[in-house]
Amino acid sequence: MKILVTGGAGFIGSHVVEAYLAAGHDVAVVDDLSTGRREYVPPQARFYHMDIRDPRLDEVFARERPEVVSHQAARANVRESLEKPLLYAEVNVLGSLNVLECCRRHGVRKVIYASTGGAVYGEPQTLPVAEDHPINPLDPYGASKHHVEHYLHLYQANFGIATTVLRYPNVYGPRQDPYGEAGVVAIFSGQMLRGDRPVINGSGEQERDFVYVSDVARANVLALGRGNGGIYNIGSGVGTSVNRIFELLAGLTGYAGPAVHGPPKQGEVFRVYLDARRAREELGWAPEVGLEEGLARTVAYSRETRFLEENGFLGRKRVSGTNNESADPGCG
Repeated sequence: MKILVTGGAGFIGSHVVEAYLAAGHDVAVVDDLSTGRREYVPPQARFYHMDIRDPRLDEVFARERPEVVSHQAARANVRESLEKPLLYAEVNVLGSLNVLECCRRHGVRKVIYASTGGAVYGEPQTLPVAEDHPINPLDPYGASKHHVEHYLHLYQANFGIATTVLRYPNVYGPRQDPYGEAGVVAIFSGQMLRGDRPVINGSGEQERDFVYVSDVARANVLALGRGNGGIYNIGSGVGTSVNRIFELLAGLTGYAGPAVHGPPKQGEVFRVYLDARRAREELGWAPEVGLEEGLARTVAYSRETRFLEENGFLGRKRVSGTNNESADPGCG
């Protein structure tokens, strides 16, 4: 099967690309490298350095003729979205419309869309959160991701393009940027290994649904042949506090410093974890990597990456922040 992955040089997207290749598919990648890295794209996948808003995206579709588009590309920072809501509408909504129009013009038969279970629901009324929970996002990131879900329904109803929406939890694992604000696991593990002081935003009792990246990639493979017209939470159904993540990572990294708390962040949902029974029943998906095992794998990767950076084998890509940068749980 020919698959085009947008955002395929990013943290989650690159793992999705690897999973598709491992399943025997022919894969092409579109990524603007604003947060992704070219070296994350496997050599077997053809790469196009391009923003999803670019009109020349049509030329990529004409050349590749994908049967399926796995749409992973997005701006995905809650705090940034509050500061730059127009940017999030431009990239996440208008960029996605450009992708969908290319799909319509070039006969794509299915779109798999990476949405967010951590940000679309807002503060949950019930836990764990099921897919039919009211949608009340607290930030432009969540609003923009949900907005595209409506367009997917429209394109399926009017143009016959099958769609599957995967609402992600807090995804963590190798390649997540430890210098940005994408997620607490990457930030804390990186800071602890460098000997910096992690700062927890708020009380640390905020709870999130943490799922290892390979499990999320596997959901994208399963969605190739299942879930047409469906919306699926991809989660463990278990909430884990930021304080607990700090404790586990401190044990794995040998960090002996105290837990330091800063002010809470605007737009942050306090507690959310996902009911994934529909994904289990209709996609045949359930998480396989437990939290402690996944954190151990992530720390091992962070140690190796730090060694390679310090010895000049990798370029150090700092996106933002200082040595005392604080971390929220991430946006999911």
